[in-house]
Amino acid sequence: MNGFEDRFITVPATMLPEELRRALLGEFATRQGYDSADTGEGERGWVDELEAQLSRGELLIIHDLLTETTEVMTPEQRRRFIRRFDELDDDQPG
Repeated sequence: MNGFEDRFITVPATMLPEELRRALLGEFATRQGYDSADTGEGERGWVDELEAQLSRGELLIIHDLLTETTEVMTPEQRRRFIRRFDELDDDQPG
């Protein structure tokens, strides 16, 4: 495997079972430091908002085929990640 597109895939939200998708979004909210008190509904409120952002394309689900891990990120976070990945890949011999 070499290159970002060979290793990472964008997973359509509709391909994931709801429980898994909501767990990923809950992890994203926690990692981003969302305050669960802001919505009045706790984490569920943020996950509902993140579901809406996901459906609008404001969030992406990215799966790493090498490590078999899945992350939620914004399109901007994905662009920065690709740049860092490409820089690291350029440093590798071969």
